[in-house]
Amino acid sequence: MPIKINTVHTIKKELEQMPKELIVEHCLRMAKYKKDNKELLNYLLFEADNELDYINTIKEEIETEFLSIDKNTFYYTKKNIRRILRVVTKHIKHSGKKETAIELLICFCLNMQNCGVSFKESKVMVNLYERQVKNINKALNTLHEDIRIDFEDDIDNINEGLK
Repeated sequence: MPIKINTVHTIKKELEQMPKELIVEHCLRMAKYKKDNKELLNYLLFEADNELDYINTIKEEIETEFLSIDKNTFYYTKKNIRRILRVVTKHIKHSGKKETAIELLICFCLNMQNCGVSFKESKVMVNLYERQVKNINKALNTLHEDIRIDFEDDIDNINEGLK
């Protein structure tokens, strides 16, 4: 028998009526319960105020991870690239901003191009790359035209990786 889960709207109303101490207690309990909750809470409390530093930190992490990829066997290379993409996606979800998503996905694609592994021979890796390009374009289409212009050169470089 599944437990009924209330909507976000209902939860918000309930939280508005609770005392501050109880909300803090619930947040800490959620942070202890699951690592993802703790990471999101950490982002909201300490990193959301300075998005540029957050983006630069994640970019450095992406570059470091790509440098440490095991290039001996393609199987492990694919696994490592997918792992890096999972981490990037998690950070994009934490931020929730389209500009952050675009910058991190561009960084991921450029590093994938330059990692020294020919991913074009694998249909799976080409599809993964193309999916990220589609995600970038989808996010770009929601932004103002002036902001889109800032990303044009990077988008051209990424599209070159498909050829």
